[in-house]
Amino acid sequence: MPNLLATEPSAYLKSAAHQPVHWHPWGDAAFARARAEDKPILLDIGAVWCHWCHVMDGESYEDAGVADLLNADFVCIKVDRDERPDVDARYQRAVQALSGQGGWPLTAFLTPEGEVFYGGTYFPPEPNHYGRPGFPSVLRQVAGIYRQQRDKVAEHARAIRKHVAESLDEARSGDVSPATLERAAAEMARAFDVRYGGFGTAPKFPHPAAVQFLLARWHDTHEDWAREVVEKTLTGMARGGIRDHVGGGFHRYAVDERWIVPHFEKMAYDNSELLHAYLDGYAALGTPLFKRVAQGIVDWVLEVLSDGERGAFYTSQDADVRFGDDGDYWTWTVDELREALSEKAFPVARRVFDVEEQGEMHHNPRKNVLWWKSDPAGDDEWPLLERALVQLKTARDHRTAPFVDTTPYVNWNAMMAAAFLHAGAVLDRRDCNTLALRVLGRIWTEAWDEEGGMSHVIGRTEPRGLLEDNVHAAAAFLDAFEATGDEAWRTRAITVMQQCRRAHWDDAGGGGGGGGGGGGGFFDVARDRTGAAYLATPAKPVQDTPTPSGNGVAALVLARLAALTDDAQWRGLLDRQLATFGGAAPQLALYGATLLRAVDWALNPVTRVEVSGVRGPGAACDMHLLALQAYRPRKIVIRATADRPGATVCVGTTCSLPVATPDALRALLS
Repeated sequence: MPNLLATEPSAYLKSAAHQPVHWHPWGDAAFARARAEDKPILLDIGAVWCHWCHVMDGESYEDAGVADLLNADFVCIKVDRDERPDVDARYQRAVQALSGQGGWPLTAFLTPEGEVFYGGTYFPPEPNHYGRPGFPSVLRQVAGIYRQQRDKVAEHARAIRKHVAESLDEARSGDVSPATLERAAAEMARAFDVRYGGFGTAPKFPHPAAVQFLLARWHDTHEDWAREVVEKTLTGMARGGIRDHVGGGFHRYAVDERWIVPHFEKMAYDNSELLHAYLDGYAALGTPLFKRVAQGIVDWVLEVLSDGERGAFYTSQDADVRFGDDGDYWTWTVDELREALSEKAFPVARRVFDVEEQGEMHHNPRKNVLWWKSDPAGDDEWPLLERALVQLKTARDHRTAPFVDTTPYVNWNAMMAAAFLHAGAVLDRRDCNTLALRVLGRIWTEAWDEEGGMSHVIGRTEPRGLLEDNVHAAAAFLDAFEATGDEAWRTRAITVMQQCRRAHWDDAGGGGGGGGGGGGGFFDVARDRTGAAYLATPAKPVQDTPTPSGNGVAALVLARLAALTDDAQWRGLLDRQLATFGGAAPQLALYGATLLRAVDWALNPVTRVEVSGVRGPGAACDMHLLALQAYRPRKIVIRATADRPGATVCVGTTCSLPVATPDALRALLS
């Protein structure tokens, strides 16, 4: 039987088309075959950017002996988690229930009906010292259990399904109050790493929504600790190896608590969120480093992760070029550094970036991750370092670059477009606005359907009906309205949220999830979109894992619509949304920061800046840019056309007198 992945649109699935495993894509045909042959299903979920997915592919799925075991005893399905986040979300919960651990690759064993009865993440080809069993022995044991202990398999599957159904409904009803924000902020403070910034220990992930939440807390309360958390976290990441000092942008996470050694894949969603955080950090605190970091993200996205002509942002850049290289493209030996740099620049760069004969990479100890250990020794060394970074970029550009997934997912395109509109204002870069608006135009014309909502990929009709695509698009449309003053963008945002109300909102209550939230909240998949196995199980997610939660983003959009339109329906829906998840908000803390930002909008005064005047260069244009640039938590900007320039600032129900010059508006905003 041939491998069925060659014609799939996913880059991840195409990369497995040559493997000797008889892979199926996700779909009814695979489940029908499993039922007809009475075989268990091996479900592999991964992504083209995932290092350990490539490792398991190379070690196991490309091995003829392993393939023989799989083809004889299993029906095999491979899923791209970026293409099918709805599938991934459900099967992650099942494997987490079994093993206490999720992630990619996800390796799950299912009944022919799609019920999980065993699973894990990465399995090595042979038993290893981390206690992971060898994959061939796992396959033999699972196949034997399925054939000989069917009652035990059914019992396991029922228990896991019950857990999945309960855990997918994250609604926990409760009132929100200022105490909700205080408790969540205190939880974040407890998780803060006072030495290196960030939250928790190794592995260490960025939490940009938490940074933005705490920055708003500092602005409102003037508590020094909140500013310290923000500054130390943004600075720690900026100086660490998680940031690509040569090419700009950030890798996905650091394996150590000091931010030095990253997992090298670079994701659109991470960089869009981090761009927002650094722009807010610069606008609020004026730290030059934060501006440089934001510029670096923009430059990397423009060079590597976008199509300026067509109007698209790409998905990711891989960690590795080939199986087993473990970040060789991104790292340097002393000799490689010396060869790339001038004689004067070499010692400066070596000292600043801590490049030694013994580097940080286990697979090749001579390889160094560049991280900012110390500043140049004097004023004369700064120009040498700047020149060194240009020379390193030139040298690295001659290496074979890791693969870039060019799939234009709607949710991540909308997130990056919103971040680029933010950058267009704070960095005063019109090229950012131009690309962002082109992307959002394509989302509206090529992804939107009045009946079915947003598709998941620009230019494709399926899959469709995912909450994240809709709410991220609506949020970005509101950003476009504020940036341009074009009423069409606000109308589009309203249209999308009305469709979400019809297709995703839980009016019946509970939705079968049993989470105790009752009515309210948005399902992650439109109610009319069901499918095989766990896809029929409704989900109301509110945790930011790994992207901002659909329900958190929806709440923010509702809060902004309430402020931008003065239409009571949006405030009413926001209140119901927050009541649905209010009990979960303080406990989630770091992992519910997007929802907490919406709670902040609901409880505290909104700053409304209205700028009027003629279009084109002049005082009104300058005041509009100033309004967009200024840091204020919970800010909306309205641009109107009038004969004379003017601006007013309202905080809550208190409004200023009109002003007519940028200097006067700057004084008001400060």
